[in-house]
Amino acid sequence: MKNRKKRKLKIKNIIIVLIVFLTLGLTMQAIVKSNPKKQKEEKNEVKTKKKALTEQEEKYKELNNINKKLDYFKDDYLERYLKYKKNNQNLTDEQIIKNVNMNLDLEKYEQKQPAKYLNTEKILVNKYYYLEPDYVPENLEPIDSQYANSNMKMVKIAKEAFEKLATAAKKENLNIIAMSTYRSYDYQTKLYDRYVQQDGKENADTYSGRPGHSEHQTGLAADVYNKIEPYTNFEKTKEFEWMQEHAHEYGFILRFPKDKVDETGYQFESWHYRYVGLETAKYIKEQNISFEEYYATIIDK
Repeated sequence: MKNRKKRKLKIKNIIIVLIVFLTLGLTMQAIVKSNPKKQKEEKNEVKTKKKALTEQEEKYKELNNINKKLDYFKDDYLERYLKYKKNNQNLTDEQIIKNVNMNLDLEKYEQKQPAKYLNTEKILVNKYYYLEPDYVPENLEPIDSQYANSNMKMVKIAKEAFEKLATAAKKENLNIIAMSTYRSYDYQTKLYDRYVQQDGKENADTYSGRPGHSEHQTGLAADVYNKIEPYTNFEKTKEFEWMQEHAHEYGFILRFPKDKVDETGYQFESWHYRYVGLETAKYIKEQNISFEEYYATIIDK
């Protein structure tokens, strides 16, 4: 008997709760209906969202919806992509995305940003990415004197890789000697200023990085020669041929190739090599791309 009473009481309580919820729901609905201003605002908000979505979809269509095909497409760059496409109708949509990701739609040195991935092999320093004056890479170590001029230093991992590379070349009676490696911000300032006085700013910018924009400040780059020919003649040496074939096996790439001047912003330098790591160097070699292209499509996406 008691159990029956309890069940009835429980059912009664449930019914009361349901009635309360139903009443509240109907009350809120009535309030909304009685407030045409709020209804209008909500409808306008929905319309605005739909319109914005439609406009964005139209913009994607202008790029043939390539955003669905490329994992390095950046929604934040959508307006930049469209503007660049308008001015470069001859390029494919994929090339447009890649070029804008490399900042080729911007003026060199004018719209720059601090370099990312400091103290790693991923770091990119060029005419769009810079290092602060006080930046000094970690783990700088002197290169063995048999493979470098005096006082040449590189980041430990790059230094060890370079020594292995130079040792392998020496076994084939070839000399790969580091003549310029890590440079401080102040050193680069003096060097760049000298080039400007010598050749003018416009010419100097084709082959020398402005202070803070030199890859040498990362401690990952090395200018090389063979102790016989001037470094500017390195392309004509057997050592250059060897580097073309084997540098990637030690994690190095030719940083400023002949066919990548637009991407790198620098003229061809047969003597300038950059440590990027074994996997990256192999990929860049196989795909015949610049580090800027690799960075824009693989690293910073």
